[in-house]
Amino acid sequence: MGLPEQPVTLTSEQVIELNKRLSDARHNVNNFLALIVAATELVRRKPETTARMVDTMAEQPQKIMEELQRFSRDFENALHIRRD
Repeated sequence: MGLPEQPVTLTSEQVIELNKRLSDARHNVNNFLALIVAATELVRRKPETTARMVDTMAEQPQKIMEELQRFSRDFENALHIRRD
């Protein structure tokens, strides 16, 4: 990973934007995890929903990874970090 050779200065607007993106990412990941919890509880109460709920649960890890990658990319761009 190529770190910047010089210090990186962010404006207050950039910090605010980065913080907003982090907040959005936390919110989205929390929603994806809540779907897993809800689907698990529904399967416990109504086993006949298992097939559909397993599909819902199986989709969530990919969505979480995409959200983390999106934030990571934004973070790296803001700090001028490049991947080798």
